[in-house]
Amino acid sequence: MSVALHAAPPVVTKVEPPNWWPDHTISLVRMLINGSGLSGARVTAASGFTATNVKVSDAGTYLLCDLKIPVHVEPGSYPITIHTDQGTTVAPFRIEAPLPAQGRFQGFSPDDVIYLIMVDRFANGDSNNDDPAISHGLFGRNNSHLYHGGDFQGIIDHLPYLKSLGITAIWITPIYDNTNEPNTLQKAKGQAISDYHGYGTVDYYGVEEHFGGMDSLRRLVDAAHASGIKVIQDQVANHVGPYHPWVKDSPKPTWFHGTAAAHINETWQIWSLPDPHASNALKRRVLDGWFANVLPDMNQEDPDVATYEIQNALWWVGMTGFDGIRQDTLPYVPRTFWTNWSAALKRQYPNLRIVGEVFDSDPAVPSFFQGGVKQSDGVDSGIDAVFDFPNFSAIRDVFAARRPMDNLAKVIAKDRLYADPNVLVPFLGNHDVKRFMSEPGANAAQLKLAFAYLLTTRGTPEIYYGDEIGMIGGDDPDNRGDFPGGWTGDPANAFDPAQRTDVQRSIFNYVQRLIALRKMLAPLRRGRFVDLGVTDDTWAYARVSEASAVLVVLNNGARPETVQINYPQDGNFTGQLGAAATLSIRNGEGAVQLPPQAAEIFVAAK
Repeated sequence: MSVALHAAPPVVTKVEPPNWWPDHTISLVRMLINGSGLSGARVTAASGFTATNVKVSDAGTYLLCDLKIPVHVEPGSYPITIHTDQGTTVAPFRIEAPLPAQGRFQGFSPDDVIYLIMVDRFANGDSNNDDPAISHGLFGRNNSHLYHGGDFQGIIDHLPYLKSLGITAIWITPIYDNTNEPNTLQKAKGQAISDYHGYGTVDYYGVEEHFGGMDSLRRLVDAAHASGIKVIQDQVANHVGPYHPWVKDSPKPTWFHGTAAAHINETWQIWSLPDPHASNALKRRVLDGWFANVLPDMNQEDPDVATYEIQNALWWVGMTGFDGIRQDTLPYVPRTFWTNWSAALKRQYPNLRIVGEVFDSDPAVPSFFQGGVKQSDGVDSGIDAVFDFPNFSAIRDVFAARRPMDNLAKVIAKDRLYADPNVLVPFLGNHDVKRFMSEPGANAAQLKLAFAYLLTTRGTPEIYYGDEIGMIGGDDPDNRGDFPGGWTGDPANAFDPAQRTDVQRSIFNYVQRLIALRKMLAPLRRGRFVDLGVTDDTWAYARVSEASAVLVVLNNGARPETVQINYPQDGNFTGQLGAAATLSIRNGEGAVQLPPQAAEIFVAAK
């Protein structure tokens, strides 16, 4: 006796993107629809819309089609109908009213000071969203690899703190939805971990529910803007998390470079990409490898993947009003993709700005990835800025390890390699390296000296949360400790000035003063950098604009030092930090004595 097997009618479980906007710079949207029973599908769209270029995966679980959106379409519901021989179903799709542009999509610049927040570790403002981390065994503040409960509401609650410090932009770590499964592929000491950090997305269009959801995210962006603080989204185009549904069932065979069973292990040798001597095989191991041998590598050479990621970047900005994008692992993606990606973003949001992560201490490497000029490969990436990792390395060498000051001066001397060094993002700490105060030899005085340099050098400075109070922490994940006071019942609350320790108060007040001076003195933000002289322990430089100049003098030594200064503008200059009262320049020469481990900022006396 035989049993007739009948194919099931089509089912739709997910639509990407779920919505779009009228009169957008992209009016032909490439739809990715997930479900079952989609084999042989025909697609029809709502009146005025057209659906073409239909492709269905071999398993019948993914359907790609181009949806043409008519001009001047009104916001509303415009479902897509999918027909097969076994039946018909509907994929929901909406046209949304665009967010008002006023006060959104602002970009960032050297006029800003960026503050990096790891969402899960800053403050828990809504304990109701701690599930499902708790129910899945992924929650525990005594375990640095699990969720601790920080969320969007926690950031909203402490915007006044950031405002008081002088912060004008926040960069928040990825807010994509991550897996609720214990991550057994990236274990710590044999134990499963969680993807609390946000870099293991399982849904490019989902918001991590532990952080609060889309409504809460939009409240955060709106509240930050109302406080005069911009918001930078951390995006990850290079890879997804190992638990993304695509890993087991991808929309196309070419969606990833390789498969979970057979792929290249990422070498991280990004220096090979600008190297004229590197073979294609060497470069391919960088561009096509799975990061950490675990994170699936997206294949941007596939036009459907490239279109998907461009649309996704635009969708996040359009949904939230983000002002900028921090792009993770920038070099591991083909530079031609970044050209198209950045151009699409700028067409829709001309003021938006992008900074890329290029983790290399040789200026020849990050400079290759900054846009503004065609590099040796004939490609202009269009990426506005990159993080100044060479400066970071030198900051640690000089101010923590007490190596000669010219280590920093030599980094600045290589600014000639960049298309525009004045928009780089220098920093002294981030979520991937040990805290400055946990470096051997570091102390509060050295941290303050490092901040004095960070906030007076060229570029847009970035501060890692908690460094302004001298938080400690070793290598990842110990560098991602909870901000003290961000959780109910914390024994100390560093958000409250009255509860800070003497050391915390000293560092915070110093950084606050530096940021205020940076805001007040235009040359510290926009002035030309002029090196006036460097020794093993001291460095004098100027920030010079057409209208005025500011002189900066640093003493990294253990003894008082008299610093000789040659500067063509005679006059009397007044110290702003209390290390030295005045500096007199006569006939182009002057001298000032600085205490050990001290900095001074001099402005012309009125």
